[in-house]
Amino acid sequence: MKNYLLLLVLAVAFISCQKPCKSDHQVEVANITDARIEATILSLTKTYANADAEIIQRGVKHAASLWRNVDGTEADFQAFCETHFVADAAKKELMFDKVSRNLEILYGHFNKISLDLQRPLHEPMGDIIDIDKAFGGFSAGSHLTADLYRNKLAFNIALNFPYYTLTEKEQNAATWSRQEWAYARMGDVFTARIPAEILQNVSEVGSASEMYIANYNIYMGQLVDDNMKTYFPEDMVLLSHWNLRDEIKSHYSKGTEGVELQAMVYEVMKRIISQTIPNDVVNNGDYQWNPYTNETYKDGQKVELESESFERYQQIINNFHAMREMDAYSPLNTAVKRAFAGGMEITQADAEKLFVEFMSSDELKQVGELIKQRLGRDLKPWDIWYDGFKARSSIDEDALNKITRSRYPNAKALDDDLANLLLKLGFTKEKANFLAERIDVDPARGSGHAWGASMKGETAHLRTRIPETGMDYKGYNIAIHEFGHNVEQTISLYDVDYYMLNGVPNTAFTEALAFIFQKRDLELLDMKNNNPEKDALQTLDNFWSTYEIMGVSLLDQRMWKWLYANPDATAEQLKVAVEGIALDIWNEFYAPVFGVKDQPILAIYSHMINSPIYLSNYAFGHLIQFQVEQYLKTADFAPEVERLFKIGSITPNAWMQAGLGEDISIVSIIEEAGKAATQITSK
Repeated sequence: MKNYLLLLVLAVAFISCQKPCKSDHQVEVANITDARIEATILSLTKTYANADAEIIQRGVKHAASLWRNVDGTEADFQAFCETHFVADAAKKELMFDKVSRNLEILYGHFNKISLDLQRPLHEPMGDIIDIDKAFGGFSAGSHLTADLYRNKLAFNIALNFPYYTLTEKEQNAATWSRQEWAYARMGDVFTARIPAEILQNVSEVGSASEMYIANYNIYMGQLVDDNMKTYFPEDMVLLSHWNLRDEIKSHYSKGTEGVELQAMVYEVMKRIISQTIPNDVVNNGDYQWNPYTNETYKDGQKVELESESFERYQQIINNFHAMREMDAYSPLNTAVKRAFAGGMEITQADAEKLFVEFMSSDELKQVGELIKQRLGRDLKPWDIWYDGFKARSSIDEDALNKITRSRYPNAKALDDDLANLLLKLGFTKEKANFLAERIDVDPARGSGHAWGASMKGETAHLRTRIPETGMDYKGYNIAIHEFGHNVEQTISLYDVDYYMLNGVPNTAFTEALAFIFQKRDLELLDMKNNNPEKDALQTLDNFWSTYEIMGVSLLDQRMWKWLYANPDATAEQLKVAVEGIALDIWNEFYAPVFGVKDQPILAIYSHMINSPIYLSNYAFGHLIQFQVEQYLKTADFAPEVERLFKIGSITPNAWMQAGLGEDISIVSIIEEAGKAATQITSK
């Protein structure tokens, strides 16, 4: 997963103020009247009779929306616009090129500063002390926006490269040239004027949540039942929720014994959700713990430990308050709107409608019945993570661990193998080496993530957890996902035609493309899948995974809507609300398929804590992945991946039309899943 909270902050602010600001003791208020706006537009229209009148009007209005009394009088504003509006196309292109170069310098260097400051938090570099946390939460670029407004560069850019709303971008998508898209993306740079101290606070709170989750490990060898029997290896330490979820997935090939192990992991999850988990069993192996009874023991003797209280939900509250402070300064005046209409460029209402429609499809019951038959038992709540459609599901995980530990005993071994992995995927030797040289592999404290470079000349970073015994299969599977992110980050930085178009439309797209790499993990281990039902099984796997993550995403959305309706809620009140929302979603969309009601499992996701309003990107990622995979069935993988990654960060549906010739849709995945379920059932 990418560190998007940090990137959100970096996208709007990058450099610290180097001298006292005259506005520090002056209240900032908007001071440009409609009359002055019209007068300025009229003046520019007369002066530049051959210029695009719509651009003049849009640019003046946008610049006026950002101007404050500390920037000058109304007369100063008009004079500024008359001086700095660029009507000549060639001069405007030259200005665009220079601004793009300078933004790349700023974004790239401040991204590197954040990367390096947070290394002690993300990589196993010894004990973390308070000074590490303080530097890790420090945003060296939190004052760029203020500085660029102060020296008027922001107004210069906003005037000549005005902002377009999502609706306007969609309306223009079919006719805009690549240059016009790039100009519009430059218009997205200055859309809000958020005080530096608010941005700094968002960074610090986000870093604290990252640390909370990065250190949320469960010592599985210390779990016991009523007879003090242990079930997991003594040295097994699993991060919540990712490793716990993957541990459940790993036991589908073990029959009744596997169900017993899965049930114990699920009890751990429920304790985390309810916050009844003993605080001292988190990231600590000193106590034995029975998750069923919640009793704890020290050297076999029962001891009383306090529960974690509501720290999990307090982290969400902290993020909510930090991000809510930005509302008054943004045209998208809630964090939800900024995440969806702003970040994803899909409205929250459209996302919820799509998710509800998908989770109401009859094909889910059909696939649920198929899973039930394949398992030979009734469905359990944790079967939202049923892994039996994957090729690896029939392979003993110990055998997979043996292979991955042998190949990748440390991060360097994986780093040395990146070019070889790309060759296996069909990239040319030249391209494989080019990409591998620009991606570094680092060991991670947490489950891992991909951190892209923001300027040419810097490398992307693949962080992955590698125990002293070598990389296990779970870690390898996640690493291949992150590798997909890194390949996308590198191609869409170096090969895109305009820097302002680097990247992809939103994080759902990079997740989709990372899933496409992750799905080929066994192929990269030289394990071929010759199953004639391979395509049908892959369709069912994507369909079921989409079902799972859509419920979690809907919970995340509704939780944030609840927070805005209850802004003064305590952590305990939020816990009660989240559990209630989780049960409601389960009972409406999952109980009819699973045959069991009132399960809180959807609330376990760590993304809700350390990646606010992020989960819906995964849901859209699965849909986009399916559509891209359908397209790749009749295309060469590597060349088409390069072409798709080079489309850049235009709007989602515009990207889909340019890449695949179709919009984002749930129709094909539902239809194909129904066909696949029938094929597998009737064999």
